[in-house]
Amino acid sequence: MNDALRDGRAQTGTLCFAAGDLFQLAGELAFDANRYHDAAASYSLAVSASKEAGAYDLWACALIRSAYVDLSERRYKRAADTLGAARRVALRGDSSLATKHWAAAVQAEAFAWLGDFDACEEALDEAEKVASLSGQVSNGGWLRFDGSRLAEERGARYLQLNRLGLAETSLKDALTLAPLAAGHSFRRRGAVLVDLAAIGAKRKDLEQVMQYGLEALRLARASGSGYVARRLHALTSELDTLGRDRRITELKAEIGSLTASREGMA
Repeated sequence: MNDALRDGRAQTGTLCFAAGDLFQLAGELAFDANRYHDAAASYSLAVSASKEAGAYDLWACALIRSAYVDLSERRYKRAADTLGAARRVALRGDSSLATKHWAAAVQAEAFAWLGDFDACEEALDEAEKVASLSGQVSNGGWLRFDGSRLAEERGARYLQLNRLGLAETSLKDALTLAPLAAGHSFRRRGAVLVDLAAIGAKRKDLEQVMQYGLEALRLARASGSGYVARRLHALTSELDTLGRDRRITELKAEIGSLTASREGMA
């Protein structure tokens, strides 16, 4: 943004593009710190700036990130509609980029929460088409989707739809992928572990719950990720169905302590 402002010849579109990029980053930082109101405000500004710049991919990505706030606040229909708009905007963008595929992948989550299996599958299938793209499909900044996490995404969606067998297969496949197995992404690995623990809870399999739940807890502490902490907090509702087993009670207490410490920091 500073570079664009220093350039006295910079046109309005250049300044708006820089603003859209900047506000998306601000929104991401706020979102990961659980500051949803600030995140939503930043993403709204990013949408306006990107639209003004005529930057369709940047605009679509701002809509996608805005939908993440609605998903976190359980406004699933609103999120699905926003993501549908993002998919339409992305069609006007650079066809060599993965923007429309990312929009579809996130829309699949909204449809899964709404219990619409067919719509979820359509969106997942559209997201999988990212594999047909060649060259650089993301820019490493406001667009980081490249399809590498679709196995875990599909597993998470099947879990939401209570297709436990399909979910477990996809999630275990994701867990063996090199980036996750090597621990390069605490956020991604933590989410997969939480989902596998949730499958264990639904099956009343205490060993599976403890195995994956404790590892997810360790990762949340090591990374300080608000996202993994939120996922663990959501897991506690599943743990409530397992009775008063001592190990489960201790796990819930540890998750509660983690959540409380993060809220205190905020």
